[in-house]
Amino acid sequence: MKTYSTSLQHVMLTLLMGSSAFLLVACGDPKTTAPTAAKAATNPMDVSLPAEMASQFKIEKLAMQEVTPWIEIAGRIEANDRLVTRIGASVTGRVTEVLAELGDRVRPGQALARVASSELTSAQMGYLRAHSAASQAERAVERARQLIQADVIGSAELQRRESELAIARAELHAAGDQLKLMGLHNAAIEKLRDQGTLHPHAAVSATLSGVVIERKVSHGQVTQPGDPLFTVADLGNVWVVGALPEQTARSVQAGQTVDIEVPALGNRQLSGKIVFVGDTVSPETRSVTIRTQVDNGQRDLKPQMLATMRIRGQAQQTLALPVQAMVRENDKDHVFVKLAENRYRLTPVELGTASGAWRPVLKGLQQGTEIVTEGAFHMNNERKRAELE
Repeated sequence: MKTYSTSLQHVMLTLLMGSSAFLLVACGDPKTTAPTAAKAATNPMDVSLPAEMASQFKIEKLAMQEVTPWIEIAGRIEANDRLVTRIGASVTGRVTEVLAELGDRVRPGQALARVASSELTSAQMGYLRAHSAASQAERAVERARQLIQADVIGSAELQRRESELAIARAELHAAGDQLKLMGLHNAAIEKLRDQGTLHPHAAVSATLSGVVIERKVSHGQVTQPGDPLFTVADLGNVWVVGALPEQTARSVQAGQTVDIEVPALGNRQLSGKIVFVGDTVSPETRSVTIRTQVDNGQRDLKPQMLATMRIRGQAQQTLALPVQAMVRENDKDHVFVKLAENRYRLTPVELGTASGAWRPVLKGLQQGTEIVTEGAFHMNNERKRAELE
């Protein structure tokens, strides 16, 4: 009996020791606890660097800087209104020929269309009558001079006839000017005066060298004086027009330099001067119109092309960081903020438009925050490498 009890105690003691050992092994097994703890403590935006790499990076406290901000607005190319002319017929009549099309280059005096008009016929007849009257007055003066030498008439009669000649010549000159306004050229007027040949058409002529950018006439159309039939523009000099927000309008003045970027020309960079700043604010857009004048010798700037205008504002004190401190990640701006010795975190920030070597901080950082100002790109590569491992 005693032997059986001793054996039973020995078996129970063995089982108890085995269970304790199993529990100790299970609780201390690194394969079950270590991975969970490491995962909880790791932030993919953090990076810890060896002490020997510290010299490769420059750390500075974020501070206020004097920054001259850039004002960026949307713009468009427009023809210079001072080099644009709208041309119409000078008489009422019917269009018999259209001689110019959109895009044609024209020179001053070139006929763009021809108009048949009864008014032109009447004006030519008036010119012939004035010419006849002037010729008759000239002959009367010649006779008076001969008669006064023969002491047949007095000087008063000669003076009267000379006065009539001056009036007749003035009327002839006025009749000729009227024909020119109606579109009759000098050669046609001379032919009318010398041969009495009436010209059947009035020409609608260009008054400026340039390009036809608008045509509002067709064959057979009846025109009235003042109707704009063609628009001709000299595109060797164009305007870039933009709308400036009213909050920033006070910082822009005529004469300032503007940097212009035209997407249609492969983001070609241009430079111009502000020639006009509006005096009123648009109630719909709450903006002020500005105009910049740009040379266009190659004619590659086309009216209605889109453009981006960048203008320097007034210098101001603002929280800013160096451009090289910024890291672009997932289409957002980031900087590395120091957490502890040799430990940094990639932090998203909202930055303003670059002004020289600085970018204003709009959101995400406070003054005095320690950030990496040199070597940020290399540090981000180290972070990505560590994340992959």
